[in-house]
Amino acid sequence: MATITELITYPVKGCAGISVRDSPVTPAGLAHDRSFLVVAEDGVFRSQRRSPLLAVVRPEIDPAGESLTLRAPDTEPLRIEVDREGPRRDVEMFRVPYRAIDQGEAVAEWLSTVLGEPSRLVRVPPEHGRVTAGQTPGTSGFADSSAMHLLSLPTMGLLNERLAARGSAPLPSARFRPNIVVDGWGADGLEPHAEDRARRIEAGSAEFGYAKLAIRCAVTTVEQRSGLRAGPEPLRTLAEYRRAAEGGVAFGAKFSVLRPGKVSVGDEAAVTAWGPSEF
Repeated sequence: MATITELITYPVKGCAGISVRDSPVTPAGLAHDRSFLVVAEDGVFRSQRRSPLLAVVRPEIDPAGESLTLRAPDTEPLRIEVDREGPRRDVEMFRVPYRAIDQGEAVAEWLSTVLGEPSRLVRVPPEHGRVTAGQTPGTSGFADSSAMHLLSLPTMGLLNERLAARGSAPLPSARFRPNIVVDGWGADGLEPHAEDRARRIEAGSAEFGYAKLAIRCAVTTVEQRSGLRAGPEPLRTLAEYRRAAEGGVAFGAKFSVLRPGKVSVGDEAAVTAWGPSEF
């Protein structure tokens, strides 16, 4: 039996997450997750891969999603009323075109100053019809792929053991930007990478279906409090034991929402169907 130890939603893709005690689960994941996107003037999305300072932007959003506040070090916070009805504009993420609603000049100027590069903020429109791929298709806002990213503490524990053996400092789970962190699974509750094999998970009143392994990128090398790149870890160590067949290194797993509902910290994450590991 595994237990949810943390829930994190990321209203603005690439920016800091918000740790919550409980959250509605929509077809697109935790409430407000990746519903906003920072883009360059040409509409191409920004991520921590090339704009690591996104990490220092801390969003706050009201439960109804009607107002958004952005904070950053040494900068006056900015609060905006969220525009859900404005004109649509073209944006692009991983070379795939989408439509989004621009959130105006004030937040564009604020983000451009903080990031040091011209930027705008856009929101998913109500008609957003994105379909995500994987073993269980689903939908999401502006997440890289599937709606939910799940990571277990035993998985983090094994990585940190390997980092320690190299003389490197342990890393927090925040480096991997999960939505759900769980503790447990396996015969003794200590099995790392059990999330690789979970095919159906019930938690709270929601249910999730396995989509794919989470392939990691350079975002994991960004220290999330400072927005600074911190060297080759964890990718160097993960390359020793987590190379995926399709390329890259895998850490954690992505899930689609099969049944919307509500989840809370402390809920059991019950696996109702297991499958084979790809490792």
